[in-house]
Amino acid sequence: MGVSGCGKSTLGALLARRLGCAFLEGDAFHDETAVAKMRAGRPLTDEDRWPWLDRLGLAIKETLASEGQAVAACSALRLRYRERLRAAIGAPVRFVLLDASREELLKRMTERADHYMPVSLLDSQLATLERPSAEEQVFALDALISPDQLCDSVQAWLSDQSLTADAHVSGH
Repeated sequence: MGVSGCGKSTLGALLARRLGCAFLEGDAFHDETAVAKMRAGRPLTDEDRWPWLDRLGLAIKETLASEGQAVAACSALRLRYRERLRAAIGAPVRFVLLDASREELLKRMTERADHYMPVSLLDSQLATLERPSAEEQVFALDALISPDQLCDSVQAWLSDQSLTADAHVSGH
């Protein structure tokens, strides 16, 4: 999760390859109207986002049912968006926040080609971002770290999360 340009798609695809599971690109679940709105430099509203989050959540749920595991890239900027995804998925969900400075995000967004998200929407995304609280147990990482190192860190965290969950299940 994170704002546009933070590297969530790069990390998500790499993590999915390493885990041997499906990768779902959240951007692919936006409808044409939402993409056109963003392309025109207009930020999405919650009403624009609900159907998108529902489509993505359902796709993740279906992938989990058929494959047992999935990785998805999604901005999930607000707590209520993360809660909506969790409810739609109906299974344990782990979020990783990729964090970067505004300057770094601007640089990345300017350098990438063929993406509908204009640089002009970065500030609205940063304003929308609700940083996860400690209770959410979101793993926050510096987006300046290399994708391979990020992936190593996420895999170690997921492994630790799994061990903790197993301990709770077994009563230890």
